[in-house]
Amino acid sequence: MATLTALNVGMPRDVPWHGKSVHTGIYKQSVTGPRMVRRLNIDGDGQGDLGGHGGEQRAVLVYQTDSYRYWARELGRDDLTPGQFGENFTVDGLPDDEVCIGDRYRIGDALFEVTQPRVTCYRVGLRMGEPQMAALLVAHHRPGFYLRVIEEGEVEAGQEIVKVATGPEAMTVTEIDQVLYLPGHTRAQVERALRIPALSPGWRTSMQTLLDQAGNEAAGASGSAGLNTAATAPPPAWPGFRPLTVTHIQPESRSVFSLSLAADDGSDLPAALPGQFLTVKIQPAADAAPLIRSYSLSGEPGTGTYRISVKVEPHGAASNHLRAHLRTGDHLDAAAPRGTFSLAGGDNAVVLVSAGVGVTPVLAMLHALVRDRSTRQVWWLHGARDGTEHPFAQESRALIGALPHARSTVYYSKPTPKDRQGFDYAETGRLSAGRIRTLGLPTDADAYLCGPAAFMDSITNALIDAGLETSHVHTEAFGAGASLTPGIKDSATAAAPHLPAGPAGTGPTVSFTRSGLNVPWNDTQDSLLELAEACDVPVQWSCRTGVCHTCELALMTGAVDYSPEPVEPPADGNILICCSKPTEEIVLDL
Repeated sequence: MATLTALNVGMPRDVPWHGKSVHTGIYKQSVTGPRMVRRLNIDGDGQGDLGGHGGEQRAVLVYQTDSYRYWARELGRDDLTPGQFGENFTVDGLPDDEVCIGDRYRIGDALFEVTQPRVTCYRVGLRMGEPQMAALLVAHHRPGFYLRVIEEGEVEAGQEIVKVATGPEAMTVTEIDQVLYLPGHTRAQVERALRIPALSPGWRTSMQTLLDQAGNEAAGASGSAGLNTAATAPPPAWPGFRPLTVTHIQPESRSVFSLSLAADDGSDLPAALPGQFLTVKIQPAADAAPLIRSYSLSGEPGTGTYRISVKVEPHGAASNHLRAHLRTGDHLDAAAPRGTFSLAGGDNAVVLVSAGVGVTPVLAMLHALVRDRSTRQVWWLHGARDGTEHPFAQESRALIGALPHARSTVYYSKPTPKDRQGFDYAETGRLSAGRIRTLGLPTDADAYLCGPAAFMDSITNALIDAGLETSHVHTEAFGAGASLTPGIKDSATAAAPHLPAGPAGTGPTVSFTRSGLNVPWNDTQDSLLELAEACDVPVQWSCRTGVCHTCELALMTGAVDYSPEPVEPPADGNILICCSKPTEEIVLDL
C-alpha cells in the first residue's frame, strides 16, 4: 500500500539568481497535522509562475521516496529532505513507471486524478543547487507527476494512498514523458495519449502537434515538435547563404519595394511555404560588417523564383542601402526560406489580417489560395494609412476577385482626397479589435496576422473573443519576438538590444538577425543564451539544460557545440541556444 510520507507547502518568495530575482514557490517545507486540499492549492501553498505550474490541472505535485534514494546515490548527496524537489506530496510507492495518466487515488478525505508528468524547468536546479537537474529528471525517467483535485478534503502525512480507478489506455507517467521529451515515439503512442480524457490541455496540445507533424508515423520521429513550433518547419533547402540574382525591382508604395530573385544558373529555386521569410546578407562597404535582415516572401510560391518586399525605414541601414544601391543583375546572398508562419491545408475558412507592410506574408498565402483554385471562404482584412501607403493594392484586389468565396475589407486611417471609398478602401479608420468583433467571422477559421506587435495582440484577443480557437490564430512578427523568462522579475523593463558591456569578445561573430546585432563571442559566457541575455536580445527559455526546447530556433549558418548534449536534438537546421556555443561564425533567427 502506498503512503503519503510527507506533506510539503510553501508560499512564493524572491530568490537571487545570476544577478536577477526569481519569484518561485519551489521552496517547500514539510508540515505536520491535517491540511485542506482545495481545487487549486493546498492551504499554505502557492506557485510563483502560474504559466508553468499550478492551476486546476497541476494543483498538487507528487515525488517518490524511492527517487530521493536514487538521487542521493547518483549525486552523492546526504542532505536531501522532503519537499526539496518542489513536490507537495512525498510518497512511498507510486513509481512513475507504474502510475498512469487518469489513475485516481484517495488520500484522507480528498480524491485526486493524475493529469501529466512534471514539466521540468530551471527552478528545480536552483532549489537543488544542481543546474542540470531538469535534464537529469527526464534522462533518468524520474519526473514525478501532477494531480488534479476531484474532491476537496483534508489530508495528512502518514495516510494511506488508495487507488480507486485506473486511467484508460494504461499509459504510464514515464511513457508519456518519453513520448514528448525523448526520441523514438510512435504514432500509436501519441494516439493513445490523445484518447485519455484526464490528460491536461497543455499536454493534449503537444500530443496533437506531434500527431499533425509530417512523418511522425515512423519510430524515431522527433518529439520536439510538441514542445516548440520551430521544430515543425521543414529543414532548410540549402545550408548557409548562396548568391541569388536580382531580376526585377518594383516599387509597391511610397515606402515599400519588391525584389525578384532567381538562381544564378537559371535553375528553379526550391519552393517555399506561403508565409515564410528569406534572410539576406547585405555588404554596405568592403570594410564594414555585413547587415543581415529577414524579409517575408510576398510572391506566389512554387514559381522557381522568389519575391521579397522591403519597407524603407527612415533610419534603416539595410533597407536604405538596398533601395539606393541594388540594381537589376546584382547578386544578393540569401539563406534558405524559413519560418513556421505558413498556410495550413484544409477546407475551413481562412482569415488574413494585416497592417502596413505586414501584408507581405499573407499576400503569399493569398497567392497560394488562388494558385490552388481554393473554394475555401477567405476574409481579407487590411489596414493602411492611405493609398500611397497601401502596397499591393491592385494585386490583392485581382487575387481576391479570382477566388469564388473571398471577401475583402480595407481600412484607411487617414485617406487622402484622391482615395476612393468603395474602391480603394471600404472604411475610414483603423482596423481595430472593435471592428473585428462586428464582422461575424466563422469560428472554425484559421486566422493569420502580421503587423505591429500591439496590433497583433489586440486583434488576436478580438478573434478569440469572436469565437476562434486560440490554436487557430497564427501571428508573425518582423522584429524580435516576445521574451519568455519564467519567474524572472522585472524582465519586461529590459533595454533595447545592444552590444554587451565589458571588453569585446575575440571569438566568432554571432549575428542576431531580428535584433540587428553582430557580436563577437566571449568565452565568459557559458552559452549563446547567456550572450543574448547580456545583449538584452529577447529570448525564450525554461529549462536551460536542453530538455524543453523552448529556446529552439533557426541557425541560418555556422555550427555549434553542445554542453550538455540535448536530451533530444533540435530539428534539422535549428539549435538550442541554452546549452550551445559557436564553433564558427553563426547567424541566428533571434
